[in-house]
Formats: sequence, C-alpha cells, structure tokens
Amino acid sequence: MNPNSSAMNIRTKIIGALIRDARIKTGKSIPECAEALGIQAQLIEQYELGEKAISLPELEALSYYLGVSLDRFWEKEGFTSPSDPEKTSNSSTLIKIRQRMIGALLKQARLESGLSPEDLASRVGLELGQLEAYELGLEQVPLPALEALSSALNRSIREFQDQKGPIGVWNAKQRAIRDFQSLPIEIQTFISKPVNRPYLELAVRLSEMSVDRLRAVAEGLLEITY
Repeated sequence: MNPNSSAMNIRTKIIGALIRDARIKTGKSIPECAEALGIQAQLIEQYELGEKAISLPELEALSYYLGVSLDRFWEKEGFTSPSDPEKTSNSSTLIKIRQRMIGALLKQARLESGLSPEDLASRVGLELGQLEAYELGLEQVPLPALEALSSALNRSIREFQDQKGPIGVWNAKQRAIRDFQSLPIEIQTFISKPVNRPYLELAVRLSEMSVDRLRAVAEGLLEITY
C-alpha cells in the first residue's frame, strides 16, 4: 500500500471520530446533520466511521452547524462550545461553490510551485485524472487528500479554508475569541477598556505599514525627541 494512502486512511478515521464526538456533545442527530448539509444520512455515518473521507467544504459547513470551531479538527484542544452561529439554509450550494474555489486554489498553488499535474499526483499517490477532476472542481477533494496535497505544495491547510464567506467569517471570529482568552489577564483587561482603544487602533495601523515606512516614522520620532 502507498504510504500516503495509509496515512490518509488513518487521518480519515481520526477526523471521523472527531466529527462523531462533536456531534454527540452538541446533541445533534445524524439525520439533523445530514439535512443541514443537504446530503444523505448514510454519508454522515460513513464519515464518522472513517469509511469515507469528508471534504473541507462539508467539514466547514458541519462545524458551522454544530457551532464547533473548525480548528478543533487540527489542533489538540478540548471541546469548546462557542456561541451559536446563524444557521444557513443553503449549505449544499455553498459546498459546491467552495468545491470549485478549492480546485482553483489547488491549481494555482501547483502552478506557483512549478509542479506539473503528473509530478504532484505522483508525490501524493493520486491518479492523474483524479487530480485533474479536483482542480477543475468536478469532484470534492477528500480532506486527507487535500492535507496531503497542501503539504506537497508547502502550503498551510488554512489557505484552502473559507475566508470571506459566512462560515469563514464565523470561524475567524471563534479563532479570535479563543486567541483573546489565551492572553494574560492584564492584556485582556487593557484591551477591554474603551479608553485604550486609540492605542489599539494605532497598533493596527502600524502593523499594516511596510518596514521602510516604519523605519521612517521611527527616524522622525528620534528627530523630534533629540
């Protein structure tokens, strides 16, 4: 068996167990999850048992429906129950759009890396036709396969995650909340005080400046103070 295939199979079972754990802890049934994603309940069962790999768009929609941070499926952290997101009734449409977007991003990343379709397919252990179907958005990329592809392209899996859609915005919010809660209490207190908002806005503006621009500002301050 191809080592990559073996690793993908193991990853499929791990993701399935995490999906089942999240579903049970949020009190949702398999039929409810299937309805939210616009797919057959049998598919959810196969995902949970590790018999079939879920795609990233489906996992995004499922994590959104369950109110569970998408990061939970990659990071070693305990179960958290963030605020409920707005429920969406067009998950199946969003999944299809995301499928095409991921295919385009995958092809772009491959071209930027200078790899041919044959080279990339060989590295990951995929059939050439399968990779081409993924890049064209004709088929959903199983999440373990997408992880292997992103690794072969030296890309983070986060680059393929939804960024600007409703699910992506919600996930970014959950990540920001978690990051805030991990800060030392004195920094949390400083950020929470409205009187300190100008300092935070200044920090944001400074972070957006180029290195040359920051250097010019620093030199200007030195001229004023000295």
